[in-house]
Amino acid sequence: MRLHIACIGRMKAGPERELFERYGSRIDKAGRGVSLGPLSVTELPESRSPRAQDRKAEEARALLAALPAGAAIVCLDETGREMTSEAFAAELEKIRDAGTADLALAIGGPDGHGEPLLEAARIKLAFGRMTWPHQIVRALAAEQLYRAVTILSGHPYHRGA
Repeated sequence: MRLHIACIGRMKAGPERELFERYGSRIDKAGRGVSLGPLSVTELPESRSPRAQDRKAEEARALLAALPAGAAIVCLDETGREMTSEAFAAELEKIRDAGTADLALAIGGPDGHGEPLLEAARIKLAFGRMTWPHQIVRALAAEQLYRAVTILSGHPYHRGA
């Protein structure tokens, strides 16, 4: 199953980008053995609309248009549910084993996701209740995808209690 991260905003050069790229490279190498990957990234510009609701709606439409047709969508959203890394890996395994060709993680803009994207999401996922900069969320998302790969392959990277 191909993995995609689609996000509002561009990541500049720096340590967050380096960390993201490191996990992306690890996913591409280790994921083959468990049929996950490669990882691709689509960056979309923030909406310039003056109203937050309009920005969210425009960004939701742009994200949905950028995702592969039929992709299982995971929205990273503060209203989503928190789950363990093992539970996330199990969800990816179920989606992959159902024959889904693409899984897309959507990272919204500063105002969050619009309703069309939230409604299309198979999973609404939160990395805790705190607000995180999108650069860090992107690195966290890549790390959790890599961790899922290692969990599913039995690699010792993930040592659950």
